Amino acid sequence: MHYPIAIEVGDDQHDYGVAVPDLPGCFSAGDTFDEAIINAREAIEGHLESLAEHGDPIPSASAIEKHLANPDYAGWVWAAVEIDMTPYLGKSHKVNVTLPDLLIKRIDNAVERHAEFKSRSGFLARAALHELERHAQ
Repeated sequence: MHYPIAIEVGDDQHDYGVAVPDLPGCFSAGDTFDEAIINAREAIEGHLESLAEHGDPIPSASAIEKHLANPDYAGWVWAAVEIDMTPYLGKSHKVNVTLPDLLIKRIDNAVERHAEFKSRSGFLARAALHELERHAQ
């Protein structure tokens, strides 16, 4: 999921400030623009972890366009931070799935090329989550 972030540009006297409009109370900062984005990812992950630990719902990310007209962020720069949502979805459960050989080979090839999937089940979980998000919008 890509969470939009608003970045208030810093200067010699001020850090770059970051707000995450879809996650009320989630803020961050950094000495540089790049550091602000890196710190924003950590802030988002910490915020989502806290929500998950307390059993609170995880807010969906909205499109940046939803926030562009918000006067609170006038003059700020917009970016999006990609977050892997699977750690915040709760306890894992084993399920049996039957798939065609060719599809399994394609999944295995994708897992081999992209370490972020870690496993066949990680790939399938991310693909399922992507489809759910796509259909929710």
